[in-house]
Amino acid sequence: MTAEHARVMARYNRWMNEKLYAVAAKLTDAERKRDRGAFFGSIHRTFNHLLLADRVWLGRFTGAALQDGEMGPGGIRTLDQELYDDFDDLRRERAKTDDDIDAFVAKVTDGELAGDFRFLRRGVMNELPLWHAVAHLFNHQTHHRGQVTTLLMQAGHDPGVTDLFAMLRA
Repeated sequence: MTAEHARVMARYNRWMNEKLYAVAAKLTDAERKRDRGAFFGSIHRTFNHLLLADRVWLGRFTGAALQDGEMGPGGIRTLDQELYDDFDDLRRERAKTDDDIDAFVAKVTDGELAGDFRFLRRGVMNELPLWHAVAHLFNHQTHHRGQVTTLLMQAGHDPGVTDLFAMLRA
């Protein structure tokens, strides 16, 4: 992965988040929060997990200080912790985190991506090339947004084309 690839993936991340949140905004709060049998249950909780995981990884990338028991900044302690019950708050915070992702990839260099990256996970020190972790961030987003796309379709709302290529051509 190059820095340019990371920047393209950050653009795709924002593009897809904006599309999916716009479609989800057409649903009632009850519809967004209805358990639909997905890994995180509902559309809302899947969006929440994506935001939470992105903040955990960004915290690792930027070296954010954590309190005892935190896995991510801002009091994140578990992967299914609800950050925002209100959809408008969740959507606003998603956009802010997308800004933070954009800022991170705008500064990262090819050399940094190729370099070693160390982080603690469940008390164990992990070491890998930074590009592996950045690729995971974007792959994780795509994986769970695919779930949200399916849940929206099942709720009768088509989010339209979701291909990276479509964003690149637009």
